Amino acid sequence: MADKTQIDRHFLERARELESQTIEMRRHLHQNPELSFHEFETSRLMNERLERLGYATTKGVGKTGLLGALGKKGPIIGIRADMDGLPIDETNPNPYISKNQGVMHACGHDGHMACALTAAEMLAERDLPGSLRMVMQPAEEFGDEEGKSGAYRMLEDNALDGVSAIIGLHMDASLKAGQVGIIPGPIMAAADSFVITIKGVGGHGAYPETTVDAVVVASQVVQAIQQIVSRRVSALDPAIVTIGSFHSSSTRGNVISESVTLEGTFRTFDKAVREQIMQELDRACSLARVLGGDYKIEYDFGYPTTVNDPQITEIMRQAAIDLIGAQNVIAIKPKTWSEDFSMLAEKVPGAFMFLGAEIEGSTRSHHSPTFDLDERGLYLGSAILAETATRLMKHFEK
Repeated sequence: MADKTQIDRHFLERARELESQTIEMRRHLHQNPELSFHEFETSRLMNERLERLGYATTKGVGKTGLLGALGKKGPIIGIRADMDGLPIDETNPNPYISKNQGVMHACGHDGHMACALTAAEMLAERDLPGSLRMVMQPAEEFGDEEGKSGAYRMLEDNALDGVSAIIGLHMDASLKAGQVGIIPGPIMAAADSFVITIKGVGGHGAYPETTVDAVVVASQVVQAIQQIVSRRVSALDPAIVTIGSFHSSSTRGNVISESVTLEGTFRTFDKAVREQIMQELDRACSLARVLGGDYKIEYDFGYPTTVNDPQITEIMRQAAIDLIGAQNVIAIKPKTWSEDFSMLAEKVPGAFMFLGAEIEGSTRSHHSPTFDLDERGLYLGSAILAETATRLMKHFEK
């Protein structure tokens, strides 16, 4: 027990000593964001820092990603941090506002990288019972021309080969600084999108009886879709179905539409529910045929559900409790966000936590021009990552 207490104190105290460095790195990254699969300077900087710490690096993994390897013995534990920004113009008054017009770290990836680098530094200072693999991932926000994200591309390049477990964190601007949120099981939703084309028979607005009005048909299809979650899915299974766009082929008041395009998204936490939503979308759209028209559905499947492995999560949760106290380790509700960490956690057991960064009195929305973080909790993220990685090495060494 004494040894564990000593380890806990070391990482927490060392992270505190490095806090100003962590914040400085976060602000530098915030000022210099790059879009998905264009993280050339970001990846170069990550490579430089990891090499300086003694890591053997592999560049160009998953296109613009990077791996850093430390140690040659024992089980390999991965720490993942995503690197890309978003196509958003920042409007904050901060001195460290983005220098790249139209690009912004509006989801906290700058914080993820800063925490991971500090954890990497602290772990490089220790005689570890295993090995570490830093997974600096590109393109979490957007896929490439084939729709494949950074996690997918890194897995294609065997980024997790030999890894026993993968851990990571996500900044949470709705959780108080100094707290972390950790739960086992599904923690973030699968996010899929669809395009529905409703086909009718267009014509003159003066002779509706000679047409099949696609606007009228599509309106009834939308109403049926809105009943999927409330009437077709169990209340015990969380799900969201949203129609965000309704476009008619007609732009004139006296021209009856030949077709309507609907665009939407659905979010689920269970594979069976995901399949059920698709079946129910097809059922709802079949109204078009009943009413004399036709339809087509096209799906764009996004990231799967992010599922925290119970055993890995418990090790992370206990590490957090030992470092910051049980009162600051929150059993949060699953989020309907979506994350491609999910793909990594399908490959090997994984655990993902949320690091509190709410600015008191001014909660910032992720993916908005005013997004920002309370940086006081960053050092805690580094400490928990380092402590969890060490405990996992010992866990898999058994």
